[in-house]
Amino acid sequence: MGYKVAVVGATGNVGREMLDILKERGFPADEVVAVASRRSQGVEVSYGDATLRVKALEHVDFSDIDIALMSAGGETSKEWSPKIGKAGCVVIDNSSAFRMDPDVPLIVPEVNADAISGFSKKNIIANPNCSTAQLVVALKPLHDKAKILRCVVATYQSVSGAGKEAMDELFTQTRAVFVSDPVEAKKFPKRIAFNAIPHIDVFMEDGFTKEEWKMTAETKKILDPKIKLVATCVRVPVFISHAEAVHIEFAGPITADEARDILREAPGCLVIDKHEPGGYITPYEAAGEDATYISRIREDPTVDNGLAMWVVSDNLRKGAALNTVQIAETLVNRGLISPKKDTA
Repeated sequence: MGYKVAVVGATGNVGREMLDILKERGFPADEVVAVASRRSQGVEVSYGDATLRVKALEHVDFSDIDIALMSAGGETSKEWSPKIGKAGCVVIDNSSAFRMDPDVPLIVPEVNADAISGFSKKNIIANPNCSTAQLVVALKPLHDKAKILRCVVATYQSVSGAGKEAMDELFTQTRAVFVSDPVEAKKFPKRIAFNAIPHIDVFMEDGFTKEEWKMTAETKKILDPKIKLVATCVRVPVFISHAEAVHIEFAGPITADEARDILREAPGCLVIDKHEPGGYITPYEAAGEDATYISRIREDPTVDNGLAMWVVSDNLRKGAALNTVQIAETLVNRGLISPKKDTA
């Protein structure tokens, strides 16, 4: 007998991706429930060839649901995830609400699947920030080989990371530029069309943005608290997929050729690295794909034991929906959860 799964936030970009990926990967679900806010009640969403009618969050009884995939925002998660967990349903939360909670595992299955066993303390598992997820998938196999001391990252993040309104704003502004209409900035603090904005999330007292802090704190929690990491996070006029320029300093020697060989064998990684025009992956090509793509692997001559590389992944998939479903698969495959209907 299969599982009963709820997708909370089913009408959003990530929620719709979750529904698609559950079906694509053949997740063993006997029933999938689409859930969203009251204003979306009755809206229809697709699940494979089926159409699901959205239920309002406050009207759902989670006591007979096995897994809830949450993508409804931090405030909603703070209110509802503990309630859902107490009802006996395992919450896999895509927001930042519980990522740094010591009683909540922060999981990227290719990196730290063993940490998932701690979920039973609160029945909540956190999904990392989209820019962190693809980064640690690429860093993990290299860290195992030569131990990372320091990492410097510059991100080039697509507008889909800020939601549908942000995607609409990029489209509207781009069209306005071509027809010489006024360009209005609503979702972003400055115009995003044909521009780059070095500001994602709120500014903190030390001058970093919260997005940059997330990358540092989450990488330490997922991979190794001793890694020193600094990031500059930039929003760019791309619809889907985040790219990252990554500079790594290792404790031990590692060559570019060794790194390519290691990453080619690593789970979740796909190396496309030819030293020729077009011999690398761009955000456009990564959109709709599951892999974390790694290109431009080269030795950094400015530090001992240094590498530089280019990392690209679909932020709606590996950065959010796919990783969430992979966490659910890990629960099932490791026998950490059983369908409630089996024991009823």
